[in-house]
Amino acid sequence: MVIKIRKEDALNYHSAGKPGKIEVIPTKPLSSQLDLALAYSPGVAQPCKEIEADKENAYKYTAKGNLVAVISNGTAVLGLGDIGPDASKPVMEGKGVLFKKFAGIDVFDLEIDEKDPDKLIQIIRSLEPTFGGINLEDIKAPECFIIEKSLKEAMNIPVMHDDQHGTAIISGAALLNALDIIGKKIEDIKLVVSGAGAAAISCTRFYQGLGVKRENITICDIEGVIRSDRSGLSDIHREFATYKNIHRIQEALVGADVFLGLSAGNIITPADLRLMAPNPIVFALANPDPEIEYDLAMSSREDIIMATGRSDFPNQVNNVIGFPYIFRGALDVRATTINEEMKLAAARAIATLAREPVPDIVNKAYGESKLAFGKTYLIPKPLDPRLITTIAPAVAKAAMESGVAKNSISDWESYELELQERIGIDQRLMSRVIARAKKDPKRVVFAEADNRKILKAAQLIKDEKIGIPILLGNREKIESLIAENFLDLPDVTILDPFEEDAMIDRYAAILYNKRKRKGLTPYESAKFMRDRNYFGAMMVEVGDADALISGLTKDYPRTILPSLQIIGVKKGVNRVAGMYIMNSDKGPFFFADTTVNVNPTAEELVEIIGLTANGVRFFDIDPKIAVLSYSNFGSAKGKIPDKTSLATSLAKAKYPDLVIEGEMQANVALNETMQKENYPFSSLINNKANTLIFPDLTSGNIAYKLLSEIGNAEAIGPILLGMNKSVHILQLGSSIREIVNMVAIAVVDAQTINENDSLP
Repeated sequence: MVIKIRKEDALNYHSAGKPGKIEVIPTKPLSSQLDLALAYSPGVAQPCKEIEADKENAYKYTAKGNLVAVISNGTAVLGLGDIGPDASKPVMEGKGVLFKKFAGIDVFDLEIDEKDPDKLIQIIRSLEPTFGGINLEDIKAPECFIIEKSLKEAMNIPVMHDDQHGTAIISGAALLNALDIIGKKIEDIKLVVSGAGAAAISCTRFYQGLGVKRENITICDIEGVIRSDRSGLSDIHREFATYKNIHRIQEALVGADVFLGLSAGNIITPADLRLMAPNPIVFALANPDPEIEYDLAMSSREDIIMATGRSDFPNQVNNVIGFPYIFRGALDVRATTINEEMKLAAARAIATLAREPVPDIVNKAYGESKLAFGKTYLIPKPLDPRLITTIAPAVAKAAMESGVAKNSISDWESYELELQERIGIDQRLMSRVIARAKKDPKRVVFAEADNRKILKAAQLIKDEKIGIPILLGNREKIESLIAENFLDLPDVTILDPFEEDAMIDRYAAILYNKRKRKGLTPYESAKFMRDRNYFGAMMVEVGDADALISGLTKDYPRTILPSLQIIGVKKGVNRVAGMYIMNSDKGPFFFADTTVNVNPTAEELVEIIGLTANGVRFFDIDPKIAVLSYSNFGSAKGKIPDKTSLATSLAKAKYPDLVIEGEMQANVALNETMQKENYPFSSLINNKANTLIFPDLTSGNIAYKLLSEIGNAEAIGPILLGMNKSVHILQLGSSIREIVNMVAIAVVDAQTINENDSLP
């Protein structure tokens, strides 16, 4: 997708509201005189003394451990060149925003008016007490090599010039995957590089670290092939000068396996590419115009694999895939440097991630439907939420193993949760559920397996060992979709109810015995069993499967009915209810009933409260329940306040150990200050409400959908409460991520179905 940037839009984006893109936000309360005294004088003296005694305490008492400096002198900005430090500031602010968004790293951008390398080194080196890491940016070659090398030798914090190493790491990952696709060994390939600047030299060195042999590399600049007999070569260029009798890039391209361009736009022709070896790999990374236009290159020969630096073509080599997570991993183990082992680990982690099934959230973000590892998907997309939990741990492990880490990580599962929290993906609750599911995977039957989303979810469930998928549907269609989406499900059971006559006969007889006094005939029983929701429910009922997932393509009432007829509700339960988990930046909230009971009575609300409380406990959270209305403790009259007030009284009597309050408006329920000022008797004061009971289906359904769409909250559910066995009905049109979450819940529900901590 091509994104057109208008000058006016760009300028307005940067000037509207608060000028620029960043601000400093306090992380401690500053609402009282005591807070101010603790934050500054005299309280601040105490941490100062601790740090004076041991400088390492700066990581304990200040933000240093999560603070990176983005530093530039503005001598090589983007495609703009030497525009000076002032003009470079929007770029450095932008880099800071990316650090924060993608890795939760705080940044001060520092634009320094100094071109002399020695003086710039001295200035940056003096900043070590302030920062946990240094990201050098947009400093021209060859000075950037000298500056980075000197700083890495002199400083005991991570230093990286991203213009050099970022492109090298990302394109290195793409190279590994491209070679895997075409079946060539990296030690055998012939590499031609166009460009001899910082990025090109760094990429070339990095590719050597991956396995490319020095004798198979040719570098060209504007004057042609860099040969050993050329006069005036720098030490860096002399490192890669060739003795071969070739002078022009076209001569170098004859039989070449890989072309790497980090030079200028439109300098390569289709005829040049036809000189290359079979299955050529072309990385034309000049921006904004690549060395050869994507469409022109692709039309020059059918066997080409291509990457550019542009977002409107496949395989964008984008540094944001790497630098935030590399620094994240380095900071988290207090690495004293970013070494080659850490960079190589990052590249291999990126390459591995691209081979895994692509989450639906990524497809949606990029308007795609079939992203899968192959020639047009060599590296993950920048908005892939898995990048932080893939790359940062790989970098941290490499730092520990190579001996440059001051801290170590032993609990990698907890570290993954910490990473998710840093960028606002609070998945602690679901991560616990998924971890439990993996300990004892159960057989999960998917009633709608002739659907791309279901199959992709089944692939993830299988790969992550969360459950054991059983696919229901037309066998031919399912197998076709598996092939079409490049899925790996050869050993997964596929059942077509229209082919399984023996199972149909057995299941129909059981259904008939269950429902014969409800007017069901043997013929109708057999007919119903051809319906996948009936078939899947019966599989769970008789023990041929442990859990059922359905509802992606059908309305909720039609989907749940077969399970209610075949499996039924738990003993002592008169009705089922639906609960959603809303993951927000304020933590998880539980909403009920959001899917089943249209207009429950006060007595029915009491049962819903009990089911929901047990459902919340299932996730290891103590329920704090608010019964909602448009009234606060009788402030308004009407059927709903009367109903919810009575339900609250009855529930308090029935469940004396629960924290239950109501009836009350939603804002009051969530605002303890308002309660203290106006309703000091509320039991939710100092017991923050996390469970909201709605008076009817309309209000509950509207609330969770609004919150998920405009409130930046992730909806997990609906979770079906009260069933005798593990049955969970998806919301119509659920994403792959939502399906996987529901499957994990279903698996844990099946694990604990006969235990006290099972879903109610």
